[in-house]
Amino acid sequence: MNFRGVYTALVTPFTAGGEVDWQKLEDLVEFQVAAGVDGLVPVGTTGESPTLNTAEHLKVIKTVVDKAAGRCKIIAGTGANSTSEAVELTEAAKAFGIDGTLQVTPYYNKPNNSGLIQHFSAVADIGIPVVLYNVPGRSAKEIPLEVVAELAQHEHIVSVKEAAGSVQRVTDIKHLCDIEVVSGDDALALPMIKAGACGVISVASNIIPAEMVALIRAALAGDYATAQSRHDKYAQLFADLFIDTNPIPIKAAMAMKGMIEETYRLPMCSTTDENKAILRKTLESAGVL
Repeated sequence: MNFRGVYTALVTPFTAGGEVDWQKLEDLVEFQVAAGVDGLVPVGTTGESPTLNTAEHLKVIKTVVDKAAGRCKIIAGTGANSTSEAVELTEAAKAFGIDGTLQVTPYYNKPNNSGLIQHFSAVADIGIPVVLYNVPGRSAKEIPLEVVAELAQHEHIVSVKEAAGSVQRVTDIKHLCDIEVVSGDDALALPMIKAGACGVISVASNIIPAEMVALIRAALAGDYATAQSRHDKYAQLFADLFIDTNPIPIKAAMAMKGMIEETYRLPMCSTTDENKAILRKTLESAGVL
């Protein structure tokens, strides 16, 4: 397995003034490594990549790679809806020593099947492991099953992150090809593993990394009773971390715990006081606060 276990979709912390908080970023990496996660995924959706400029985007990746220092794997978010931009970002990140790249479905321009195959293949030709990112709720375009199967024949396309809310997709993909599947949804990680997935790219592990590691390791070991018990304990948290657009709730939760400043970049902004009250109650009930 290339990417098995828990990979944290790392938030990008900002200072109260809106700049990237590089010290906090290093602190978050250390927190994750100490908790035993298998890897980190900087500058994905949860890392607010759309509002980072190119220099910041690459510096976040390099900072995470350098601080992790080989203690866990790094899958860098270097996707784009322009193939040339995705290639440029991936080539730059490759030089930092990343273990893989997360490549989102090109958004807004909605390429056809041939365009998708050519786009992902161009990135894969760079020569590092590629994780396809199927997230139609963000990209307005699902990666069709036949496209996944075609791309799986490329030696460097090794995994697909399924964030379409469908456990059935895992079964369908595994029926068609041998590509690894990782859950892109904490709430579906356990049923997806039962269906053949090998891990999760997790939002919740930003705040409960050790707990997510215990849940996923139990599931991968076939100890579904233990995994279910752990899932049930945090099921409401998994739900409430999406009470508003990701990563607004997870950053609010981390701020409540004193881990980061609750700072976003527009058009992302804070959620309502009502949502924060719900989130705080859930965090307290789960023993996180």
